[in-house]
Amino acid sequence: MRSVEDQQTRVTAAAVAPRPVRVAISEAQGLLCAEDVVTERPLPGFDQAAIDGYAVRSVDVADAGTDVRDEEGEPIELTLPVVGEVVAGSRTPTRLQPRQTVRVDTGAPLPTLADAVLPLDRTDGGRAKVKVYKPVRSGDYVRRIGDDVQPGDVAVRSGTIIGSAQVGLLAAVGRNKVLVHPQPRLSVISVGGELVDIDRTPGAGQVYDVNSYALAAAARDAGADVNRVGIVGGDLRRLREVVEGQLIRSEVVVIAGAVGGGASEQVRDALSDLGVIEVDRVAMHPGSVQGFGRLGRDEVPTFLLPSNPVSALVVFEVMIRPLIRITLGRRQPMRRIVKARTLAPITSIEGRKGFLRAQLMRDESTGEYLVQALGGAPGASSHLLATLAEANCLVVIDPDVTDVRTGDEVDVAFLAQRG
Repeated sequence: MRSVEDQQTRVTAAAVAPRPVRVAISEAQGLLCAEDVVTERPLPGFDQAAIDGYAVRSVDVADAGTDVRDEEGEPIELTLPVVGEVVAGSRTPTRLQPRQTVRVDTGAPLPTLADAVLPLDRTDGGRAKVKVYKPVRSGDYVRRIGDDVQPGDVAVRSGTIIGSAQVGLLAAVGRNKVLVHPQPRLSVISVGGELVDIDRTPGAGQVYDVNSYALAAAARDAGADVNRVGIVGGDLRRLREVVEGQLIRSEVVVIAGAVGGGASEQVRDALSDLGVIEVDRVAMHPGSVQGFGRLGRDEVPTFLLPSNPVSALVVFEVMIRPLIRITLGRRQPMRRIVKARTLAPITSIEGRKGFLRAQLMRDESTGEYLVQALGGAPGASSHLLATLAEANCLVVIDPDVTDVRTGDEVDVAFLAQRG
């Protein structure tokens, strides 16, 4: 029996990363940047107003708000003439003379000689002339040329996940396309003469095809570009044709319902001229029996998963999801692990690493993580898909542990957060 770690090493070593592709920045979100994006121009490209207000020379308003009085002892109000207005997008050069001001909008180019912007709330808001109540220092409320990025700076580094901020920065430096690691293409096939699609009513002995839908959703969550092929019944010649077709267009192929017993041997025989798939017992539960091989000319990683949807999803989570994340170029392919205290006893199978569905919560007073296992003891309840739908984590139990007591500390792997 293989250990979980040995099987994971074997699987992830087979990652086939698609070649980087250049895509529009609007399509790059969530993907890994595959180049250092070096800027050619400064950002911003000119000195500009950071707020609405008045462009001034700071020396001209230095006395605003101070106790300056005339010869008769009366306070002197600082007033400047407003000699124009510059709006965002203006392309007309403007020059500021001493003891003058120009009204400016946010993002407007700063007039020559102006070195600060006077906020509206420091004035009376006048249009022809403006009273100044408080001074500003040189550089206040101004975005200088190159403040964000200088020519030659790396705006987005290779290996960065492109999010909304990176898309915005790429647009700001004038890049409409970027080189990225594309989503790996993954095909999901369900095998079994008992399966019917969800738009039909099952007859005697028939069940809905759960696996192709559930596994396709899990693959999309992991970041793959998914093709849900659907059901291929008991026709092995047809299965071989379908798999061969998917190998041409996929970096990963997942076949559900084809592991264990005589059906597994028939499937492997049908695919034998495409490559070897080994079915092994892996020291984990659920999902101990699983198949893996590399098929086709490109040695595409191909998986045989259990027909039990819970087992299939757990095997996907433990084995296939890390493969997808590595293919995407992610440095941390595994789920985040935290320590949590159990709220009830947990039973695990001796000699197998347990991946048990559970709900993770946090004690508001202490900040400590707490976990409640779902589904009870392994065995009869391990097939319950409803409890997996309620889970937001998997409790990871070492192979040499069979009984976890209430209050014991355990490892917990976060699953996708529910909104």
